[in-house]
Amino acid sequence: MLGRHVLADFFGVAADRLDDVDQLRACLESAARSCGLTAVAPPLLHHFDGGGVTGVILLAESHIAVHTFPEHGYAAVDVFSCGDRDPELALRVFRTALAPQREHVTTTIRGASVS
Repeated sequence: MLGRHVLADFFGVAADRLDDVDQLRACLESAARSCGLTAVAPPLLHHFDGGGVTGVILLAESHIAVHTFPEHGYAAVDVFSCGDRDPELALRVFRTALAPQREHVTTTIRGASVS
């Protein structure tokens, strides 16, 4: 395998947490550090006029992204890490900061058949 890709749907998140650009920036940075991933640039975030944030941090080992929808109490978190790093450690950072009432997590092995 080349890596693991974790997709998390967080439901029932307080709207103010989902609209907090500074907190989400800190989450992206902390998530990368938590599993020993290497940022190649600072996080890039965009705050939408009607509310919500899209953010990404590019990593030597791939990426971490977050997309929030405060009006729905929903966040989508995407962690793709190549090698033997555990993307679940990065996901824990978002879980702690956003405190979802419910979540659905899918993990996919990437490059399993690469020889």
